[in-house]
Amino acid sequence: MNPKVNALIITDLQNDFMPWGALPVVGGDGIIPVILKICPLFSHIYTTQDWHPINHVSFAINHGKKPRETIQGHGDIQILWPVHCVQNTLGAALVPHLQRITIEKHFFKGTNSLVDSYSTFFDNEKKGSTGLGEYLKKHKIKNLFFSGLTTDYCILYSVLDALKEGFTVFVIQEACKGLNLQPEEDKKALVQMQDQGAIILHSKELSKYL
Repeated sequence: MNPKVNALIITDLQNDFMPWGALPVVGGDGIIPVILKICPLFSHIYTTQDWHPINHVSFAINHGKKPRETIQGHGDIQILWPVHCVQNTLGAALVPHLQRITIEKHFFKGTNSLVDSYSTFFDNEKKGSTGLGEYLKKHKIKNLFFSGLTTDYCILYSVLDALKEGFTVFVIQEACKGLNLQPEEDKKALVQMQDQGAIILHSKELSKYL
């Protein structure tokens, strides 16, 4: 495989999703060493970040509700979350460990206050693009290797969109971590991604595909 067409996507590895953050993913910090270990294998590394305005539709406080309650969004049911990853705050920043690696470009999602954005490609209504897909195609990147947070939300929706966009998609299982609002949602997400055509692998298997 031509290494020039491979890219590692590090999804939402931000302070607010760490165990000490505003929207903690239990064990989310545990994937950092795995990601740092595999980074030297890739010529192209991109990061994505939740980058919300303070009046974002997904924030429970903006509706007088509690996190994990739901409302009717513009096109679908909107899960409500604690205030997190507000633009230009420490919580929205990438974890400092990533300063050790060379990141080619950063992409931001969830910037529209009126609609949420789990996917690293589009908002949840598929009306707004982050520019990631266009950038990858312009630079002839064909194979995407996903890592980061969370397996059952942003990784899942990103992978499904990447497949629809025609990319060959890999998910590095232990370089991702699930939120698991319901038991084993991360495992169900992996099955769903695999069923749609993604290749689920462990980091020790990367040499087969690079």
